Amino acid sequence: MSTQLQTLPFGTDDIARFSAERNEPEWFAAIRLKGLELAEKLPLPKPEKTRIDDWNFTDFNYHCGPEENQTALVHDLPASVRRLIGEDGKAENILVHKNGRSVYSSLAQNLKDKGVIFTDLATAIKEHGELVKRYYFKTAEINKHKLTALHAALVNGGAFLYIPKNVVVEKPVQAVYFQDIPSSGLVAHTIVAAEAGSAVTYVENYLSDDSVGNGAANLIGEVTVGDNAHVSFGAVDHFSAGVVTYVGRRAEVKKDGSLQWALGQINDGNTVSENSTNLEGDGASADTKAVSIGSGTQKQNFDNYIRHVGKATVSRLLVRGVQKDASNSIFNARTKIEHGASQADGEQTQRVLMLSDQARGDANPILLIDEYDVIAGHAASVGRVDPEQLYYLMSRGISKEAAEKLIVEGFLEPVVNLLPVEGVKRQLAELIERKVG
Repeated sequence: MSTQLQTLPFGTDDIARFSAERNEPEWFAAIRLKGLELAEKLPLPKPEKTRIDDWNFTDFNYHCGPEENQTALVHDLPASVRRLIGEDGKAENILVHKNGRSVYSSLAQNLKDKGVIFTDLATAIKEHGELVKRYYFKTAEINKHKLTALHAALVNGGAFLYIPKNVVVEKPVQAVYFQDIPSSGLVAHTIVAAEAGSAVTYVENYLSDDSVGNGAANLIGEVTVGDNAHVSFGAVDHFSAGVVTYVGRRAEVKKDGSLQWALGQINDGNTVSENSTNLEGDGASADTKAVSIGSGTQKQNFDNYIRHVGKATVSRLLVRGVQKDASNSIFNARTKIEHGASQADGEQTQRVLMLSDQARGDANPILLIDEYDVIAGHAASVGRVDPEQLYYLMSRGISKEAAEKLIVEGFLEPVVNLLPVEGVKRQLAELIERKVG
């Protein structure tokens, strides 16, 4: 792996020039250069049973697309994006990126008046630099491995959402990222910071056109949930088959705070996903629900990690995966209860549904418990479509193919129903139908 690190297609001068072109402050440029230095030393992550040494994580164009004027009307956006955010021209609390550049943004005036900030990362760095600095790479680690270091060096997009103390945002806040430039790469960094007593629902959606060809996506999301704050975080990842994706979403939940993850991981290309939640404060809770579909010869590795630190913390983890064709996916789930986290309650469930003899899906539940007064449990299964369910539907005149599709859609429904934006929910349902069909 050290030989691979020596062949990075960019160097210090390239990164410094990239930062200068974006008029970034010195502190942000310094983080970029630190990321590059670490990327030259650190190895790739080593996901269990998944070899990623020959995946393309570096050979892509990280420069943004051509400068475009802010789109004034929703109907000027690409059709695939319009379907996500609505075509009535009245979309609000929306941020849209095209090829790394912000092309549409809207935030309700009453939220601005309350101090809510929702903008693209580049604007946030310029206009709210000290606030961004407080949260940037605080829950995530630059030195975790090569891919996090590369992210710090090459970040070219992202969103910053800040909710002040005791402010409740009732309508969902949404970010959409779209790529259509050949061999392009999206390196997007999301920050969601909810101060004490606040509440917000945030949904992000990633999609790329087949015209991208062989590209890459390196995504990091950081979520901070303050004391007695409540955050719902939804996401649908759908990059085309030639795009290699790394996504790391990390959160810290403080005293009596709660976090809900609803993740639809429907990429068509190879994927490494790391999702971790740190229940730092007493009474903190997290509920994670994630679905994925593997197809073709796709390889995917999913790692979900929940760490209980505070007392009386609660976690729930539900992962459901579907494997078809000759796809191969690994599903790791780890619940760690630290010494001193008394009265913690952590449960995890993983279910993998196999649709072909050539497909493979492994579910690996892990409990790490260093405290006595706790509740912890796990369940995992890998199997085929229930023949009795299939027989029942077919006995009602439904074809085998249609019956199998109905069973799969019902199997993945728990996450689809959690997404609060109707366009995103519809898109995830359609993606599931397409991949299964």
